[in-house]
Amino acid sequence: MSYNEDRYSRQIRFHSLGDSGQKLLSQSRVTIVGCGALGSMTAMAFARAGIGTIRLIDRDMPELSNLPRQILFDEHDIQNGLPKAAAAKHHLKRINSEITIEETVADLTADNADRLLSNTDCIVDGTDNFETRFLINDFCCREHINWVYGGAIAAEGRVLAIQPRTTACLRCLIPHPPPSGSMPTCETAGIIGPAAYVVGAIQASETIKLLTGVQNVGKEMFVCDLWEGICRTIDLSPLAEVGCPTCKEDDFPWLEKRISGSATVLCGRDAVQVSPPNSTHSVDLASLAKRLESIGPVTVNDWLVRLEIQSDLHVSIFPDGRAIVSGTREETKARSIVSRYLGT
Repeated sequence: MSYNEDRYSRQIRFHSLGDSGQKLLSQSRVTIVGCGALGSMTAMAFARAGIGTIRLIDRDMPELSNLPRQILFDEHDIQNGLPKAAAAKHHLKRINSEITIEETVADLTADNADRLLSNTDCIVDGTDNFETRFLINDFCCREHINWVYGGAIAAEGRVLAIQPRTTACLRCLIPHPPPSGSMPTCETAGIIGPAAYVVGAIQASETIKLLTGVQNVGKEMFVCDLWEGICRTIDLSPLAEVGCPTCKEDDFPWLEKRISGSATVLCGRDAVQVSPPNSTHSVDLASLAKRLESIGPVTVNDWLVRLEIQSDLHVSIFPDGRAIVSGTREETKARSIVSRYLGT
């Protein structure tokens, strides 16, 4: 793919990139999984940087509460009822009409991972749950594709570039996904836009380095707390040396569905049951109820926590991590709701 040298003249003048680096970017294909705060930031950065093909994968619709941090969307997208992937493509094409944007409105699963993630040079994490991240990690380690993990919550963030077989992978860093409901989410702990912007910008920078062949990418994880004014890196070389069953032994439990959550429409009910991948862990219902109190009316007893999201939509969480989302029969919507509030 050719590119307009005048358009990217300032990037080309950066000696570590140059004309050769810009040429590599124009020939590259990047896949972004999740078009929320991080996905919006990285997608915009990639479009402006002239990456040749950007593939967008997202299952959700933009909402008013997204606008303070998800910079690709505006009020018109909400009014028009466009899915995030389609709305993002529209805005990105207005930023750069010379590149190719591919949008897919779908929930990434083990069943469609081969189709949605293949034929790409790098995958960028813009997701909101660990199940999808472990699935991406399995796929990338199996296919030897670089990917960039990122997470932001409250005023904190972290980024790790992963080169399978060279650096530590996600399973090296987190051997097991956190139990359902045990981690704060953006819904329960909140998030400020600048935290997402910083994490997304670092993800974009790490991706550009990977695409242009910069060495020693991914040996350290970037960590920041913007409220405290702290930014640092953590050396993960010792983890890379030891490795894990995924990156050292070709064990891909998420991709092969030996570990996975599930969603089932309940017979005769307007409800979907979402089961976590690690159901052996017990949920601390009292702690979970306290975190959810700021979102809506909460009922808690010895058997469950019930959160009312809307008058006709609520979610009940049980000690074994199961959640029943009442008020919908759409599995994708139910999984999205559980990810949003429980972080699984």
